Amino acid sequence: MTQLSKTSRSQEWRKSNVTPEEINLRQAQRQELGARCRTIFECLRPQLIDNHYNWFIAIDAESENYLIDAKLEGLLEQIRTRYINADAKLTIFRLNEIGACGTI
Repeated sequence: MTQLSKTSRSQEWRKSNVTPEEINLRQAQRQELGARCRTIFECLRPQLIDNHYNWFIAIDAESENYLIDAKLEGLLEQIRTRYINADAKLTIFRLNEIGACGTI
């Protein structure tokens, strides 16, 4: 009896039914969410940067609520407990001059 080989995960990924238009739409939505969260971040940063320098901040653009923690793992745990809905859209920044860990 001949044994059939299993399809690898990378081959399954290539068979995705996502169209290029859908990919472009998702990218535009992510960029729009990021821009909205960046605006909120820029307003919050002066208030928080002195006492929480280089802490992580997660911002919900819909409600303008935010969570902060000194460690990324702690922030992710807060997000999991507060946002039970897996569809929550948050953006994470660092509380420093540029809002990131470094530059690329």
